[in-house]
Amino acid sequence: MALIEFRNVRKVFGPKVVYEDLHLDVHAGESLTIIGGSGMGKSVMLKMLIGLLRADGGTITFDGKRIDDKGEREFPAIRRRIGMLFQGAALFDSMSVYDNVAYGLREHERLPENEIEERVAKALEDVGLPGTQRSMPTSLSGGQRKRVGLARAIAIRPQVLLYDEPTTGLDPINTERINQLIVETKKLLNVTSIVVTHDMESAFEISDRIAMIHKGYVVWSGTVDDARSTDNPQVRDFIMGHAPETDDAATLLRYGG
Repeated sequence: MALIEFRNVRKVFGPKVVYEDLHLDVHAGESLTIIGGSGMGKSVMLKMLIGLLRADGGTITFDGKRIDDKGEREFPAIRRRIGMLFQGAALFDSMSVYDNVAYGLREHERLPENEIEERVAKALEDVGLPGTQRSMPTSLSGGQRKRVGLARAIAIRPQVLLYDEPTTGLDPINTERINQLIVETKKLLNVTSIVVTHDMESAFEISDRIAMIHKGYVVWSGTVDDARSTDNPQVRDFIMGHAPETDDAATLLRYGG
């Protein structure tokens, strides 16, 4: 049994069908990258997994238990096991780096402050930002903000890490730094990783497996070598820079591509 299973999942926003019949397995310990054109619903998948959006049909299973039918009161226990790096890092600008990284620990764990301090310091060290606890997010570069967001995600010591466009807007040096952090974090914490990205160079570097979403379905999945050699037209065109078009991308982009 896979660690995460999407079965017959349907998701709509008004007249727009995001997923008609989504089937996808994510196996424990793997790094799976989700690719697809803008507006195809890649980020929607991540948000359904942590209960920020709800499926309109089908089932989502995590570690052998169905979660799509859980209420909001039941999701904190799931979110303790699934960390997420949001697009743009989603830091609280009014809070210090320390308080941003400690946020999940305070929200989901009942820990004494000295243990929170230790966990925050370790997480910042793991992402290469030791001693930045007193800094404010507005003083950080884009790459540093992403790393603080990752520190917040790993501070709760999750079983699964979700990355929503982790390299978007970064220069090549910071892109490579984030890619290396994704690879190293998987090894360090032995986590299962799901990465949404448009960046095929990053996908090739960080993935054990790649899956492509197109018009409501997973149309292809395979290894990095499979992706490089596939004759699937959607995958080949995407790798070559000819991303599939969606008829109504604006609707989906409100909720994440």
